[in-house]
Amino acid sequence: MFDLLAVATQNAIHFEDLGLTRGIDLGFFTLRFYSLAYLAGIMAAWWHLSKMVKAPGSPMAQRHVDDLFFYCTLGVIIGGRLGYALFYKPELFTTFTPSETVSWDLLRLWDGGMSFHGGVIGTTLAIAWVSWRGKLSFLRACDYISVNVGFGMFFGRIANFINGELWGRQTDVSWAMIFPSDPYGLPRHPSQLYEAVLEGLLVIAIMLPLFWRTRARYRPGLLVGTFTVLIASARFVVEFFREPDAELAWMVVDTGLSRGQWLSIPLILAGLALIAWSLKRPALGSGIKPAAA
Repeated sequence: MFDLLAVATQNAIHFEDLGLTRGIDLGFFTLRFYSLAYLAGIMAAWWHLSKMVKAPGSPMAQRHVDDLFFYCTLGVIIGGRLGYALFYKPELFTTFTPSETVSWDLLRLWDGGMSFHGGVIGTTLAIAWVSWRGKLSFLRACDYISVNVGFGMFFGRIANFINGELWGRQTDVSWAMIFPSDPYGLPRHPSQLYEAVLEGLLVIAIMLPLFWRTRARYRPGLLVGTFTVLIASARFVVEFFREPDAELAWMVVDTGLSRGQWLSIPLILAGLALIAWSLKRPALGSGIKPAAA
């Protein structure tokens, strides 16, 4: 066993040899790739949703798109950060770093630490607020937003990789990497890239054709239900390769599943239920009046 570990360590890719940096040094300021990832994901999603609302059957206008992205951005950031602190690292609420300009660790987003599940909650609340204020169908607004989430997930996970954070479990695969932030210096799965593919590219590859090449947009709940199953299933699978947070490793030992997997199971079930509900109802414009929900 120790011989295999020694060979795997010797053959592993050293992350620092890739020559990646966490940002662009502008002299007076370092532009973090983590921030650029959020910006790229938001702009790509805004551009694509703006195209979607010009297609037949749209439940909203461009002004609603602009409102949705403003509030959804807040929902992702606030919900993601609060969710990370609540689900994974509650000490962020009470920890301060006096030597830093922004001393409260909860507010130091550039240090990393965002929860996917917290972001889902924050975004859902944001969509609910915009839908109520703009008299939109909440479910159809969720359908349209869900098609675009893969963009942000892809760029965000690439930024996690560039930051050398959220690395995976120990492995002896030929593409294993040793990350400088790992105190044990073990060869690990580059699980950030797995997430970029499953939570980002795969979701984009399925959701965009589902919208543009089928009539899924006319079945309220079908798009967001499909997205929920896809993203939660991707997260469930990737958790087998991610290193669990040290303070939550006991959960994997005791239950066989990580905190992220337990949080993903109800999302998968909810998504399947929403798909089944949507397919049982007549499509919009079919000439059949839907039954009361």
